[in-house]
Amino acid sequence: MSIIEVKVPQLSESVTEATLVAWHKNVGDAVLEGENLIDVETDKVVLELPAGKTGTLVRILKNNGEQVGSGELIAEIDTAAVAQTAVAAEVESAGAASPSVRKLAREQEVDAHSLHGTGRNGRVTKEDVLAAAVTASPVLLSPTEPVAPIVLAGNRPEQRVPMTRIRQRIAERLLQSQQSAAILTTFNEINMQPVMELRTRYKDAFEKKHGVKLGFSSFFVKAVVIALQKFPIINASVDGSDVIYHGYFDIGVAIGSERGLVVPIVRDADKLSFAEIEKQIAEFAARAKVGKLTLEELTGGTFTVSNGGVFGSMLSTPIINPPQSAILGIHATKERAVVENGQIVIRPINYFAVSYDHRIIDGREAVQFLVSIKETLENPERILLDL
Repeated sequence: MSIIEVKVPQLSESVTEATLVAWHKNVGDAVLEGENLIDVETDKVVLELPAGKTGTLVRILKNNGEQVGSGELIAEIDTAAVAQTAVAAEVESAGAASPSVRKLAREQEVDAHSLHGTGRNGRVTKEDVLAAAVTASPVLLSPTEPVAPIVLAGNRPEQRVPMTRIRQRIAERLLQSQQSAAILTTFNEINMQPVMELRTRYKDAFEKKHGVKLGFSSFFVKAVVIALQKFPIINASVDGSDVIYHGYFDIGVAIGSERGLVVPIVRDADKLSFAEIEKQIAEFAARAKVGKLTLEELTGGTFTVSNGGVFGSMLSTPIINPPQSAILGIHATKERAVVENGQIVIRPINYFAVSYDHRIIDGREAVQFLVSIKETLENPERILLDL
């Protein structure tokens, strides 16, 4: 007998404990190295805990719903007691793909052996799996919550369900933001016709060359970076009585999922191409839907972009994501009557909003920052010419 201990992974400094959500294996089941054993939920993200070695799960010390800390022992695997037939069948069905790629395929609910591999000797790569996942648009998973009994009060039923850790954390941070910052919001309207025309003109060629669709997200991120470079205070944060100016541009992109709002970070966005930004956001969105973003991908960020327009929002006052000092809210684009050169014309208009911490950002800077975004999006060739 050769026993391997299964322990909770090291959590981030701000996370002291986690909840065991759902075991995917039972005692006596064969497990493959890299195969997910259990989902572990922190207040930021749902983590997978993979098997360190191939063997048989011989002991479970912590059950679903229990609280655990970093490094805590929760199970044991016997590497000598391998169920050979089950392991062989699993390996054979996975096709020409590495264990890490097979693991990613299971996460994304993609059939690895059905894919045409673009790697060496026809091997299926991580890029192949992610491309298939984005195309397939995986179904959202319902959040795992304890099911409480329905209490009947006459003909008016009620059900009490505890918040998930992620929802508790969201509530905590929103209250923190409103209580610790002097939040003010400024608005501007943006004519989206130039961007829409440019996107329509090149979207087919773009997708053919880069293997990803040309959306509006890359335009928004690029316009934000240009404006942040002009107004560094918007990219700064407050630490006590100090202002920290960040010499890099890590842009958080808010993504709504069944589990709650998550904000993965597009790091060094100023150095990325349109295609690289679109690929990162598409990958984040696919993995957010199934709760597979990592703590590292959700940590940090100097500015956030939140697009409520995808859900039909017309106007909002977005709440700052602390310790950041500002956030951009984007809304639904609608045809509206506007005046151009003394004439009433119809244009696709989007109302942008910037909420900012008035402790360090003056209204003048916030307004000019938003005007810079407006000028860039209404003249998108400025992005290409680096103006």
